[in-house]
Formats: sequence, C-alpha cells, structure tokens
Amino acid sequence: MLLTHSKQTLSCRTLAGCGIFICAIALSGCSTFNARSNAAKVAQFKQDTSVGTEDISITAVGLVGVPYRYGGNNPKGGFDCSGLIAYVYSKSANIKLPRTIQEMSSKGQGVENQAPAPGDLIFFNTTGEKYSHAGIYVGQGRFVHAPSAGGTVRLEYITTPYWAARFTEARRLTP
Repeated sequence: MLLTHSKQTLSCRTLAGCGIFICAIALSGCSTFNARSNAAKVAQFKQDTSVGTEDISITAVGLVGVPYRYGGNNPKGGFDCSGLIAYVYSKSANIKLPRTIQEMSSKGQGVENQAPAPGDLIFFNTTGEKYSHAGIYVGQGRFVHAPSAGGTVRLEYITTPYWAARFTEARRLTP
C-alpha cells in the first residue's frame, strides 16, 4: 500500500511537472510578443506621480463593472475601450477625443522618459497593430479598460504578463 501510494504521488508529481512544462511551451509558442522587451517600459509604472489629472482616474474607476458593448459610449448602454476613454475624458476633464484608438494615439504627448501619472492613456498591441487597445492609468500599476465582448469595464495591473508584453506606450493629455 505504501509503495502504491508512493508511486501515485511520484506519478502525479511527474504529470504535474510535465503539464506545467507543456503549458509553458505552448504559451510561449502562441505569443508573438516579448515581455522582456517591454519590462523596462512597464517598470516605470511602479512610480506614481501627479500631474493634476486624478479626476480622470477617479471617474474611470467609478465605471468598473459597466458591461462591455461594441460601439458603446455611455454607462447606460455599455462601453468599448475607446468609448470608455472618450466618455471619461469628456466628463472629468472636458476634453473631446476622437472615437478610435488609432486617432487617440496621436493626441497628447508620449511619457516615455517619465513615470506615468493617473489619468494618462495607455496603449496596447493586442491584434498586431501598435494601437489596438487602450485604457486609463489610475495609479499603483493599475489601469481601467473595457476589455472584450461578454466582459465588463475592469481594473487590472499593467504588470501582468499579458498586458506587459503588449504595452505600446503611455500618453498624457492635458486639459
């Protein structure tokens, strides 16, 4: 009995180790993005700074839980990522933004050599395009975004492997 138990334990451990190894290989093969190349960019999110746009991040956090809806641009009807951003900037900073992520990516100034601040826009490459998704940085390494169909507006860490590997840039819009 003890011998059988030991074999089962060894077998389970071996299978678990193989499973983890196989998953790691499969995941690394599926990704076309390199988290290491973005590590320095994302590391700056550990430093919080203030540029007076905290109202933007506060408004964004208040919308967590609103359903995702493609083309959505208000809390009652739901949001997609660009609709969420345009709504938040309009309501909290009186800044009118274009409707698409690509057009938003040309607004404001990049914050490449500075720590990002709450209220900054953060852009991601999720489809092979440099600017295919965006969110609003809210501080402490977190951002608010409307991720996908069937989901809701949510608060996430930019340092998670998925988002860190896809991070493109942060941009600051001043009122």
